[in-house]
Amino acid sequence: MKIVSDKNNLQVLHEDNHIIVVNKRVGDIVQGDKTGDKPLSDVVKEYIKDKYKKPGDVFLGVIHRLDRPTTGIVVFARTSKALSRMNEMFSNRETQKTYWAVVKNKPLETTAKLVHFLKRNEKNNTSKAHVKEVPDSKIASLDYTVFKELQNYVALEINLHTGRHHQIRAQLSAIGSPIKGDLKYGFDRSNPDGGIHLHARKLVFVHPVSKEDIIIIAPTPDETIWNAL
Repeated sequence: MKIVSDKNNLQVLHEDNHIIVVNKRVGDIVQGDKTGDKPLSDVVKEYIKDKYKKPGDVFLGVIHRLDRPTTGIVVFARTSKALSRMNEMFSNRETQKTYWAVVKNKPLETTAKLVHFLKRNEKNNTSKAHVKEVPDSKIASLDYTVFKELQNYVALEINLHTGRHHQIRAQLSAIGSPIKGDLKYGFDRSNPDGGIHLHARKLVFVHPVSKEDIIIIAPTPDETIWNAL
């Protein structure tokens, strides 16, 4: 995948008049929150303002989010037209999302579909995966395939069918395969950078204006285990 720009510690994977796609790093928050930390959306706005010498405020629409400890593809809209159309696409599941995850226990099956009912706990910001429906739960579905076995870990490729809170993290934990570094979902120790080994690897969608097929692939972080993949 050609990197459009890697300035200011911002890795831009795709850029045109209507959308901009970046490769999120561990620790970046996509949109401002109660921590007060500078969000990725502000970094992208500054990049656009500087690159195109734009006066005044820069329009940038947040379409979707990634958890703070994860890495990978995040799409922003540069126009209101693109924002409304991309929001509709994401809402209607008209995009194809592929994730990579490194886990410590190999799942029983090499390839499988996981279906759970996820219930969110707002107090501790987690979701619990239940085999059967429980009150206030939402159905969650994904497919995974083991694509590489390392000495102590296993790498999975995951295709999401629903977009629930902490879905991949909760569902993999529920089958006894927590993601490396994910203390919140059962891994036994944290990663040195505070992140987890979950990466939004690939996104396929139809461009909201030109209607061409867009395929984005995000390089994994420069780290020993990711590099082994």
